[in-house]
Amino acid sequence: MQRDTLFSAPIEKLGDFTFDESVAEVFPDMIQRSVPGYSNIITAIGMLAERFVTDNSTVYDLGCSRGAGILSIRRNIKAKNVKIIGVDNSQPMVERCKTHLNAYQSDIPVEILLDDIRQVEIKNASMVVLNFTLQFLPREDRLTLLQKIYQGLNSKGILVLSEKFIFESEEMNELLIDLHHTFKRANGYSELEVSQKRNALENVMRTDSIETHKKRLKKVGFEQVELWFQCFNFGSMVAIKS
Repeated sequence: MQRDTLFSAPIEKLGDFTFDESVAEVFPDMIQRSVPGYSNIITAIGMLAERFVTDNSTVYDLGCSRGAGILSIRRNIKAKNVKIIGVDNSQPMVERCKTHLNAYQSDIPVEILLDDIRQVEIKNASMVVLNFTLQFLPREDRLTLLQKIYQGLNSKGILVLSEKFIFESEEMNELLIDLHHTFKRANGYSELEVSQKRNALENVMRTDSIETHKKRLKKVGFEQVELWFQCFNFGSMVAIKS
């Protein structure tokens, strides 16, 4: 695993964060050291796949990056005649995802698409995963995507939605941001790295509150929506179609 040092030196002209070649190369280290509870979420996605993926259905990982979620799903699926479709709009991520998945043998077919998740058709789905993906879409596109996912899910199908959250209480919001930064410093990131990455993400990652996510999911039709995991200002939700 290559160590993430992308923001370790001062950057004179700091542009917006992108999932380019350099990020794709260090992504496993970056996300483990930056997202509290990430390994727990990946493990639980596999556990949920074992429970919810049904025979003759499709699983979608929208924003699949290097394929950690897909591997967890594929390892745990017990259903028959299942296909997994992973989608990402980053060419470097797609290339590494394919290489990563090919290193592990499985009878379950996986198709990895280089595409915009807003353009991909969702159909016959028993499980859809949005693992820290929705927050990078414009807010005006989020409801439409969730509507498409809901319509493409089979009855009793599940959506797993993991996100960074913002909190309505300014005091609580600042506390959880500070705890997250402490977490990153404990994982070896310097003050400069924390500051520069935060600034790079400022214009591309727009976070919502847990309440906003719940309202949006219920608006598209999900009746069962719950936060199942939270660590600081990061967490994961499940929504089940009746």
